[in-house]
Amino acid sequence: MGQIVDITIAGIPLKLKTSHDPEKVNELVTYVDQKFQEALSLSKSGSIQNVALLVSLNIAEDLAKLKAQVREELGRLESQTRQVISELESSRLNRIGTNNQTRSSATV
Repeated sequence: MGQIVDITIAGIPLKLKTSHDPEKVNELVTYVDQKFQEALSLSKSGSIQNVALLVSLNIAEDLAKLKAQVREELGRLESQTRQVISELESSRLNRIGTNNQTRSSATV
């Protein structure tokens, strides 16, 4: 079950139902409020609705960048993993080949 917490973003008080711990809620509220204050300071109209839309777009852009970084890192890790597996398989095959040659030599 969630708990109801009182938060304030851009001076607007809100009640929020959440299952997150208070530290996480505070982190998220602080992030959104900072984004809002940045957008508000750059906004010429001062319209809360326009600023809210800009904040949404900015956060969506941040998310898209993070997703791209994660995909890139995942691709890099998958490539490294495939290379390590290939090297391990090659090493294993070389050891098996060496053991078979040693046995063949001993029985001659």
